[in-house]
Amino acid sequence: MQRRVTLLLNVAHALDHLFLLIFATAVAAIARDFGFARWEDLMPFGVGAFLLFGIGSLPAGRLGDLWGRRQMMLVFFFGIGASALLASLTQGPWQLALALTLLGAFSSIYHPVGIPMLVQNATNPGTAIGVNGLAGNLGIALAALLTGFLVEWAGWRAAFAVPGLACMALGLVFWRTAPRETEPPSARSRKSAVALDRRQLAQVLAVMTLASASAGLIFNLTTNGNGQLLTQRFRGLVEDPSTLGMLLASVYAVASLAQVVVGRLIDRYPLKRLWMGVVLLQVPMLYAAAQAQGWWLYVALVGTMISVFGAIPFTDATIVRYVDDRMRSRVAGVRLAVSLGISSAAVWALGPAVKAAGFGTLFVVMAGVALCTAALVACLPGERAAAVPAPGLGSQPGA
Repeated sequence: MQRRVTLLLNVAHALDHLFLLIFATAVAAIARDFGFARWEDLMPFGVGAFLLFGIGSLPAGRLGDLWGRRQMMLVFFFGIGASALLASLTQGPWQLALALTLLGAFSSIYHPVGIPMLVQNATNPGTAIGVNGLAGNLGIALAALLTGFLVEWAGWRAAFAVPGLACMALGLVFWRTAPRETEPPSARSRKSAVALDRRQLAQVLAVMTLASASAGLIFNLTTNGNGQLLTQRFRGLVEDPSTLGMLLASVYAVASLAQVVVGRLIDRYPLKRLWMGVVLLQVPMLYAAAQAQGWWLYVALVGTMISVFGAIPFTDATIVRYVDDRMRSRVAGVRLAVSLGISSAAVWALGPAVKAAGFGTLFVVMAGVALCTAALVACLPGERAAAVPAPGLGSQPGA
């Protein structure tokens, strides 16, 4: 039963990211249907989904700890499915914006609830987080592939409706499979693997939140903009929407494997050095993508997304290493509310930024943001110097 629940939680992560990117993948078709001359002019209407995706994490995390993670995951499955069906029925940009905002609110449940539920009994949490991250990014790849095919063969409304119905069906499976919780997580007594004093813990949480926000800007700008970037720079080489969707899906599928590798490394080595190395790799990759055209862009984009996806497991691994299970959902909720609330601005700014300066300038700016993220990670305390092992759990590897 635990394996089935783990599988369902990983599939839920894939769905979470899939739903958030349907709009960005289908935006050109939706813009034509709603009478917009350019897709860039419609992009700001999707910002509500990402804003609620961040802000909604705060109440979702609190309810996950105090009410129960199983109950909140049921709300996730049925809520996000119903929101997608509502989006498929909209008749104008403001109706769609409201439906996407509702979808973002239900999407916000997964990360502060589903991931703590996944790792609460894991013996190798880094590996579990890495595999879960792979699932999430396969959802991004599936968004590019599935949405491209559905838009071409059945229209953009089917791109929302089909996965919406599938999500509600999986909610029924989760309801029948996941065992009921005997107590809410807040009543448990499991401690963190590494204990810090209050000053050190505050420092870790501040660095984690700010680094997550800057990394989230890059993640949102790339995943929401890559589809149109490929369309623009492959003009004359490949122009079929479904083929471009397959190319983008393969980028995400290959890049997703980085999370499994990073997750296994997190279980063996200190977070700080690994995190800095992966983030610094983003700088040359983003700069190369800013300059490249055609198939060279494709190569640079693979490298870029490997480094972007590879950085994702670190914030969740930091919470697992330093925060008690009884309050992980609340800490994750606060972190996500701040970081995703900030990084959601990327979705609003993407269309106007590309329209004004182009993708080349945008990617150079993102390389600078990656340098800022590395500087923030450098402020993490060394684990050997800072850590005081929790009773009975032993110490962690040194920095």
